[in-house]
Amino acid sequence: MSDDVILQCRNMGKSYTEGGNTVDVLDDINLTVKRGERLAIMGSSGAGKSTLLHLLGGLDTPSKGEAWIGGQKMTSLNVAARGRLRNHMLGFVYQFHHLLPEFTALENVAMPLLIRGDSPASARLKSISLLEQVGLGNRITHKPGELSGGERQRAAVARALVTDPQCVLADEPTGNLDKENANKVYDLMLELNDKNNLSLLVVTHEIGLAKQMDRVLMLEAGILRAEC
Repeated sequence: MSDDVILQCRNMGKSYTEGGNTVDVLDDINLTVKRGERLAIMGSSGAGKSTLLHLLGGLDTPSKGEAWIGGQKMTSLNVAARGRLRNHMLGFVYQFHHLLPEFTALENVAMPLLIRGDSPASARLKSISLLEQVGLGNRITHKPGELSGGERQRAAVARALVTDPQCVLADEPTGNLDKENANKVYDLMLELNDKNNLSLLVVTHEIGLAKQMDRVLMLEAGILRAEC
């Protein structure tokens, strides 16, 4: 596998058993994400877009096929090893910010670094730098309940980037924001993509964002296809 390939899956599928019946969510997915590439995944609700991101990010296990992160086959790693690889290679941004309410913006952003064993002083300095980059340098001591929706989501983007990931997986990252704040978050993610050469894989319903990506993929009925 080329050093430029960050994520890859081959013949990947996911199915669940409900009431004795097998439900196929994804079928025969083949995808390669290269360093610095920007991809959008679009599709109707229930098409399996979030499931696909979870499989690519090693948060779930495929029913068939294989997925690789940075050349590492996910099925060859135990749970702890997959977690360490995710922490170093990937950042995640969700529709809901998932910031911990009892911690400040600074503490939320620093948490992935502390989890992987960085010193508190180093984690603090790097987190402050990221919060300044996303325009929250004057809000580092504020807790999520004291931040606006747009500010919370920008803090979530900073948390996703603090580990210097090679790829950010974003699942409807602005779904709960008004258009003005959504555009700010979009612009921020695209700016950081250019600045840091990190890959972006974004699930979105926003046509405007999708048009700014290198590729747009459509997921319908469990099948992933390039946009026509």
